[in-house]
Amino acid sequence: MKLSGDVEMPLLGFGTWQMRGRQAYEATLAALETGYRHIDTATMYGNETQIGQALRDSGLDRRDVFVTTKLPAGNAGREWETIRQSLRELGTDYVDLWLIHWPTGPDELVRTWEQFLAIREGGLARAVGVSNFSPAQIDKVTAATGQAPAANQIPWSPSGHDARLLAEHRDRGIVVEGYSSLKDTDLRDPVLAEIASRHAVTPAQVVLRWHLEHGIVMIPKSANRDRIQMNFDLYAFALDQEEISRIDALSD
Repeated sequence: MKLSGDVEMPLLGFGTWQMRGRQAYEATLAALETGYRHIDTATMYGNETQIGQALRDSGLDRRDVFVTTKLPAGNAGREWETIRQSLRELGTDYVDLWLIHWPTGPDELVRTWEQFLAIREGGLARAVGVSNFSPAQIDKVTAATGQAPAANQIPWSPSGHDARLLAEHRDRGIVVEGYSSLKDTDLRDPVLAEIASRHAVTPAQVVLRWHLEHGIVMIPKSANRDRIQMNFDLYAFALDQEEISRIDALSD
């Protein structure tokens, strides 16, 4: 997906929420070895050091891996301090995307976004965005600064599919990045099971492929190497419009 400023963001990323220490390092390294080139972390995850070590040990060029981290809402007012600490822990000079993890207080919302724009201009983040923001909150910071967030990371799954909300983001030029895609899905649903059987894949792969068909960025998480590989194997099959519509209808 093309973010503002001609920054390209891989549709398929690797999530690291709830992973710490050795597990975070080994899972991230396994993901990079599998072929993932988009890693999602956050200050509050407490694993930036391990993510950075895995990136270095992978032998990949830093420019070939898209790295996202996030500012805790409680760190509003300490944006520069927070991003510099994240960069130290990650062992990199910049992140590809920096997000406000949760909306700050209404009196801080615009000021925090102004600092994000300044940090982007300072070269510490290639793109900046938000997470868990409503369209109204996005409109508030955009109206105040003239610049919209590049992306909004929000929960997204078949059961929570909202075509209107997706359209509202796209009308504003904002990329939707979904999280908890598998956690919030009943993978035993007969619709998913039938479509998975038709393509000789798993229901989880069907859900992730459905994200691809809609152009929604996703960050599935697993510490299991086999599942990391399985979540990556999404390009040998495609869903037709009838299948996509049936999955969309799971939100009804």
